[in-house]
Amino acid sequence: MPPISKNRRDFIRQTSLATAGWFIIPRHVLGNGFIAPSDKLNVAGIGVGGQGAGDLASIAKSPYVNIVALCDVDDRQAARSRKSFEKANYYKDFREMLSKEKDTIDACTISTPDNIHAVATLAAMQLGKHVYTQKPLTHDIYEARILTQAAKKYKVVTQMGNQGGSGDGVRTAKEMYQAGLIGDIVEAHAWTNRPVWPQGIPTPSGEYSVPTELDWDLWLGPAKKIPYNPAYLPFNWRGWWAFGTGALGDMACHIMDPIYRILPILYPSSAECSVATIWREMWNDTPNADACPPSSIIHLHYPRTDGKGSIKVSWYDGGLLPPRPEELSPEEPFGNWDGGVLLIGTKGKMLLDCYGANPRLLPTRLMKETTLPKQTLTRVPEGHYQQWVNACIAGYGKGVTSSPFEYAGPFTESILMGNLAIRSWMIKNPKLKGWEDKYLGRKKLLWDADSMRVTNFDEANQFVKREYREGWNLVL
Repeated sequence: MPPISKNRRDFIRQTSLATAGWFIIPRHVLGNGFIAPSDKLNVAGIGVGGQGAGDLASIAKSPYVNIVALCDVDDRQAARSRKSFEKANYYKDFREMLSKEKDTIDACTISTPDNIHAVATLAAMQLGKHVYTQKPLTHDIYEARILTQAAKKYKVVTQMGNQGGSGDGVRTAKEMYQAGLIGDIVEAHAWTNRPVWPQGIPTPSGEYSVPTELDWDLWLGPAKKIPYNPAYLPFNWRGWWAFGTGALGDMACHIMDPIYRILPILYPSSAECSVATIWREMWNDTPNADACPPSSIIHLHYPRTDGKGSIKVSWYDGGLLPPRPEELSPEEPFGNWDGGVLLIGTKGKMLLDCYGANPRLLPTRLMKETTLPKQTLTRVPEGHYQQWVNACIAGYGKGVTSSPFEYAGPFTESILMGNLAIRSWMIKNPKLKGWEDKYLGRKKLLWDADSMRVTNFDEANQFVKREYREGWNLVL
């Protein structure tokens, strides 16, 4: 039976007593296969357009789910979900929804821009609601640490929306690695074709009226208040640091998951990057620090948690790729269109597609010549969404999810170290003349994970924990 909040459980009990058994009708009276409303998991959606609509639709496939409330700051984006779930109450402010529906809701999906993830997720957790939050889990490193701690404190079922984490591919790859087929991994590469939205462009300008369907102040959330501009939404916010986390934030939680899930690593000890920018900006010495870059290469260095040295993990986006392995023939695909992962071990190499799919040894003929290991890891045939639903039904400590915040939090922190390096790359010293001397952040950042601080370049620490606008906070 799905977990029911204490207040709602008390309401049902009291009502049934008051009505002398009329409220709770035996199942045999209602018919075979009928699931009583009191047995369903009541889910609310925060951010229900675009990806949020897809998340709700996937979760609603379970007969044990009832979508009871919807929240979106933009009526235009919410239209699809409102049509699909006509009986659900609709709100624009998630804080109002959580306050008014706190005795009704059991769980929440959070599918907003990255800027809102942490504040909405924590607010739901503090009311004892299970949460499914889209990737990346948070906008910055500090927020990820807070949500990791919140998962332990509030004892709710959690899942980050990196669906490949529940796929067969990453489990097969881990079994192949554990069987010693490529030896000890010493280096890993991951890449994506993103961004497929504008990045590295001038900050939008011009005066525009806010559409009547949109609450622009709520859309901004904790971010600094700026004038409305249609260039930011509904999708291109990903390319702006105030709201998104760029190509790395969008796709690394999908693509790098096999690396983080397979290898004995936790937090990187250092991060460095190289960043492309538009030549015109470089010539005029005016790179746009508001915008994520059009492409980048990031190198993260991880100490192994077993004490056996370190592992270098490299990320490429914007069409950049690592060197093609010699073991891959010229005609064979190097990952797939969305990206891929190359694991380099002391005995061989393994190639995976985006989402950890299709793991194969290199050269690929070894997949036929090698005896592959037997299945040892539990699969998730129900998929990422239904796994979370089932875990919510079982209750905290009883159900299992592939990307609980205890895993997804440190993983997100690790990924966002790359963005810390990118943003530090853009820091200038206005007192210095000469193009090369102005840019202070083009260095390897040394990271102390315990204190969440860069130890060799203090200016970078401003990006570890952003300053929230008045009226917004993240208090555990």
